[in-house]
Amino acid sequence: MPPSRRQLPALYLITPQPGESDTEFLQGLRAALDSRVDALPLVRFRAHGMSPQRWRRLAAEALRACHERGALLLLGPDAAADISVDELLASGADGVHLPSRVLTQLDAVTRPPGRLLAASCHDAAQLLQAQRLGVDLVTLSPVLPTTSHPGAPGLGWQRLRELCRSTRLPVYALGGLGEQDLGRAREAGAHGVAAIRGLWPGALPRA
Repeated sequence: MPPSRRQLPALYLITPQPGESDTEFLQGLRAALDSRVDALPLVRFRAHGMSPQRWRRLAAEALRACHERGALLLLGPDAAADISVDELLASGADGVHLPSRVLTQLDAVTRPPGRLLAASCHDAAQLLQAQRLGVDLVTLSPVLPTTSHPGAPGLGWQRLRELCRSTRLPVYALGGLGEQDLGRAREAGAHGVAAIRGLWPGALPRA
């Protein structure tokens, strides 16, 4: 069975884009998990623009690193068109995270028992679509301006509060946030905080 809302971690680590060294990336992932042994985050492996072969190999290594430490790993359709949502759902990962562009195109999702289904949302319509599909959790972004999307205005705390109230889904606030923002995010109705830079140790991998 997937974790219930009460069992879901408060932190959701979205991995940064791996650089040239897979070893360096995996060392960073292990360090991020080892630094939070008392409160392991949910992890989303994200890697764009690499070959499907490298993506599958690195995703498998990331899954092994997470499972060795008791963390859950979600995958997303990042790398190439031939890595489908169906393939991801049938993999050994703990679930799938759907980008908003995929979320809005689906009419239904069939998933194996025990797999989590997450989605990226940016507005009320996408939250409603995620709820219709029976998604287990969502990220809602960007809450604050972020270097990942320069120039994009943030939702702000008040709009985050309004959107959290509009859905029954567990929401992870994402965008310009870190672990230090967990209390404020929860005050706004979010289940937790998702982050890349805010939860990754030290320097990011060199793209």
